[in-house]
Amino acid sequence: MDGYGQFCPVSMAAEIFARRWTPLIIRELLAGSTRFGELRQGIPSITPSVLSRRLDELAVAGILERQEDAEEGTRYVLTEAGEALRPVVEQLGLWGRRWLPSEYRDQDLDPRLLVWDIHRNIRLEQLPGRILIELRFRDALPGRRAYWLLLAPDSADVCLTHPGGEVDLNLTSDVRTLTQIWMGDVGWGQALRTGSLELSGPADLRRALPGWLKLNPFAAVPSGSSGDAGAALQDSSGVPS
Repeated sequence: MDGYGQFCPVSMAAEIFARRWTPLIIRELLAGSTRFGELRQGIPSITPSVLSRRLDELAVAGILERQEDAEEGTRYVLTEAGEALRPVVEQLGLWGRRWLPSEYRDQDLDPRLLVWDIHRNIRLEQLPGRILIELRFRDALPGRRAYWLLLAPDSADVCLTHPGGEVDLNLTSDVRTLTQIWMGDVGWGQALRTGSLELSGPADLRRALPGWLKLNPFAAVPSGSSGDAGAALQDSSGVPS
């Protein structure tokens, strides 16, 4: 790897951590992804070759280790040194949320990442049973407009094709609106009242849906505000009955 040629610990750490894509790979590993395919789901724009190269670099640096299983294949697991990067990643996210503009650029709105991020932040213990949610994005590119969340008290899966069975909830939105809800910038009630979000299904499930979602881990921090990082922004009011 190219280096800065300095003995400073900031310089030496940046040679590893500040490589393109590396912070996002570490973010995904910290979020619980362990498979190559899971990492690509969380970083849709990375190519397989670049991801493979970055994983090799992180293994050489002692940030992660490969665990081989004859049946399940390769798992990528953070070492103690990798886990020690958790506060670094968290602070980087908090800084970005606090100081960078909250008006998302069109090129940063990715429905694949959005649905993937949502599925791993579900309060599964609150589900009444198996729930199938269909999400449709009005403005997404062809082939990326429909996704299904198959949820159960012990699992959550993202499906790119209909997994079968009756859909319990239908959610229709543009990518920006659902991203803003996910990031705590817009409340469910506000989006429903303006019509930018449409939700159909049994009334009890529609009312319960906002409570099932934990929102993005950084949604509790008001963008551009010095407010308490623990202040929750989720607004579940106004969900029609």
